[in-house]
Amino acid sequence: MKDITQNFGTLYHPTNALVFYQNDERNIETYVEHFDMDKNGNPINAHPLTEREAETLAKALIVKTQKEKNQDFLKPKGILPTNILQINPNIENGSVIWYTKSMIRKFYFTENLEIPNGMAEVPAMLWFANKRSLKIFALSSNRRPTEKTHLFYAPFFNVYVDGNVCMGTVDVNIQNSNSLEEFTTKWEDYFFNSYFSHLMNEHNPINGNCVNLWKSLINYDKPFPKETLKKANRTLQNLL
Repeated sequence: MKDITQNFGTLYHPTNALVFYQNDERNIETYVEHFDMDKNGNPINAHPLTEREAETLAKALIVKTQKEKNQDFLKPKGILPTNILQINPNIENGSVIWYTKSMIRKFYFTENLEIPNGMAEVPAMLWFANKRSLKIFALSSNRRPTEKTHLFYAPFFNVYVDGNVCMGTVDVNIQNSNSLEEFTTKWEDYFFNSYFSHLMNEHNPINGNCVNLWKSLINYDKPFPKETLKKANRTLQNLL
């Protein structure tokens, strides 16, 4: 006989066992009995589950549950959505690049801009986000972008020249259990549900006056004027 135990993976031995007892009454009561296991795997030393043992069990279950949730981070709920361009599912530095077609969104502006809150069309957009920050650009069409697609500055307030978004007082809460769809939806809602307030470092993201542009669009049911988009001198390849 040849000893091949060294070729096995990690071996786990039974050390404890729990037995749950319940009565047959309408208001069910539960009693838990704890057993130690001897070297042969037989239950011994039966006694009621103590508070310390229950706490140890609870901690073990919490750790296991958290690991399972972490495995869900940026995992799609079904078939990969067609608007997703790149996924980095790393639990610490995970990120997603996606695009959205032109659409109607609700806008909120601070009083100093003297622009009413309301609905307006936005151009197709490219989004690049991790758990803590968001970068956005505009696209000239609704076609799925390629690595060679030219990017345009996002025609909004609160966006820096490099595409980074100033989220202000928005409470960004991306969790490790968020699926891919939850992740992208949250970031889009964070962006459009925040108040637009000012241009960043005097960066004018459009050809023209940004305030006048949105005054002419809000609540007027007009298509976004693509001729106002300003090239950002970069392509999608620069973000990959």
